[in-house]
Amino acid sequence: MASEDIAKLAETLAKTQVAGGQLSFKGKSLKLNTAEDAKDVIKEIEDFDGLEALRLEGNTVGVEAAKVIAKALEKKSELKRCHWSDMFTGRLRSEIPPALISLGEGLITAGAQLVELDLSDNAFGPDGVRGFEALLKSSACFTLHELKLNNCGMGIGGGKILAAALTECHRKSSAQGKPLALKVFVAGRNRLENDGATALAEAFGIIGTLEEVHMPQNGINHPGVTALAQAFAINPLLRVINLNDNTFTEKGAVAMAKTLKSLRQVEVINFGDCLVRSKGAVAIADAVRGGLPKLKELNLSFCEIKRDAALAVAEAVADKAELEKLDLNGNTLGEEGCEQLQEVLDGFSMATVLASLSDDEGEDEDEEEEEEEEEEEGEDEEEEEEDEEEEEEEEEEEEEPQQQEQGEESPTPSRKIPDPTSGEPAPVLSSPPPADVSTFLAFPSPEKLLRLGPKSSALIAQQTDTSDPEKVVSAFLKVSSVFKDEASVRTAVQEAVDALMKKAFSSSSFNSNAFLTRLLIHMGLLKSEDKIKAIANLYGPLMALNHMVQQDYFPKALAPLLLAFVTKPNGALESCSFARHNLLQTLYKALVAVPTHLACPTLLGCPRAWVAVVRVLFSPPVLWLGCVSCPTWGHSLGGLLPFPKPWSCSHCCPLCPHHPSLLC
Repeated sequence: MASEDIAKLAETLAKTQVAGGQLSFKGKSLKLNTAEDAKDVIKEIEDFDGLEALRLEGNTVGVEAAKVIAKALEKKSELKRCHWSDMFTGRLRSEIPPALISLGEGLITAGAQLVELDLSDNAFGPDGVRGFEALLKSSACFTLHELKLNNCGMGIGGGKILAAALTECHRKSSAQGKPLALKVFVAGRNRLENDGATALAEAFGIIGTLEEVHMPQNGINHPGVTALAQAFAINPLLRVINLNDNTFTEKGAVAMAKTLKSLRQVEVINFGDCLVRSKGAVAIADAVRGGLPKLKELNLSFCEIKRDAALAVAEAVADKAELEKLDLNGNTLGEEGCEQLQEVLDGFSMATVLASLSDDEGEDEDEEEEEEEEEEEGEDEEEEEEDEEEEEEEEEEEEEPQQQEQGEESPTPSRKIPDPTSGEPAPVLSSPPPADVSTFLAFPSPEKLLRLGPKSSALIAQQTDTSDPEKVVSAFLKVSSVFKDEASVRTAVQEAVDALMKKAFSSSSFNSNAFLTRLLIHMGLLKSEDKIKAIANLYGPLMALNHMVQQDYFPKALAPLLLAFVTKPNGALESCSFARHNLLQTLYKALVAVPTHLACPTLLGCPRAWVAVVRVLFSPPVLWLGCVSCPTWGHSLGGLLPFPKPWSCSHCCPLCPHHPSLLC
């Protein structure tokens, strides 16, 4: 490390927060690659008497640094809380498991008795769970009360590994007379799906002490929801249930409602974006009416609930004296239904608990009839194939919920309605008017993209003026916004992106630099004088970019520019750490093969140019293509992006021989 950088690190550490047994390096943006990098952190840990909580969020810790930090923790037996979220930014996924293993071994050796472990926002995937599996099974976690693994990309495999580790922890701790009493479990945005959720449900049923469960955005359909409902019934102390943005349908909602009737401590229910539909809402209303005396918040927003069902929910909360919020926004009540809902709550003197209804979709009787017909048909199929229930559930999971995940408003492609000529059910695909590209681009949704059919990619490319970078950016963002991890949607998005961007980049009139500039602005990664409002969720665009940069049509010279912006601190990026991490890995691989002359024609001849692979802002190393103080390079890049020209030295790399003390 350069002396100037060490001085800056020392200055940062001087601001370290110490309070109530807690040592915090939170948000210091420390880049700890080697033992040398971590020596001041280690000294702080070693000198801290009575260390009970260690915060490492917002830094990046490499394998070697993790080993020496773990060594320092071996003497900290009083450590109880590890706040270790977002501490592997920019790391290769292969680096994370060994780092976690080292840290876990340090805690085990110390004889620590943890009560909280937070590893959220670390994109470690299934392999990362292996990294702390031994820790979870050890005596260090027999006392664990809070386990937070939000946005880690664990997947089904990671969910199963985690469930097995928790089960083993409970078995071992029970053998010592003090069974694991986990209270808070957080695992949102982990792509657990049905199998992962079912495995965890089995562990929850064994543990039986949960008070809060947060598992939003996991692609869980009714089989997984039903398994969780059965597990929740064995956890009588549950206060908070957050399954937002999964797919219940009536089956899952009815199973969950049955469990809710038996729970007396529940205060918060968040089933928003869960497609409970009207019959599911009525079942939940019945559960609310007959129990849940401590209910404070009920969220059934964006669930395709019709007016009568919504009114049933409102009537069910009449005696809930502690209710603070009832959210039924984004359903299909219609103007009259919204007014009636308000009147019902007014009658109970509870008007203030109702959340905004500004996103109500309006009343749609036809859609209700389709829903009823679909459910009736589903019942008939079950009667005919009772001996093949498991196979049927797999088919339903594949066809119905996948198309409706996250509360899309359109009917599923697998639905059927009566054929007017024969009276027999016929596929709905032949009934509604086919989606057109204009409708999709105006109001994009996964449902509409799939309904465009196999020619969707070509149709979108044809309708987009690829000579205009702004229009290409708009189309790209609309297509990528509907990205989901479901195979059908993911493939449709990738094919549409390929067709659109291949056409654009192949055109001699297309300005790829302007495209990237506009894209970065719309993603909120680059400021603009136009005051363009950045999109809120970057997950889809990042996943689409990850696919795009791997294709032959993508100009490899754009990779370093894209990488430079994706690595910068940004709240929207940090909330999508899994997608961001994948893109960083892909860009790094692309950069290794970038010819340096593509960036600046006179780069190698410039006496002030600097080209090298350096480990500086993050790991893995980044290929920096030149010193921005070079007039040629500065002018070229200044014309490419709306930065001040000439560039000031504040944009220089910290290892630049001309400006070694300045950060990018």
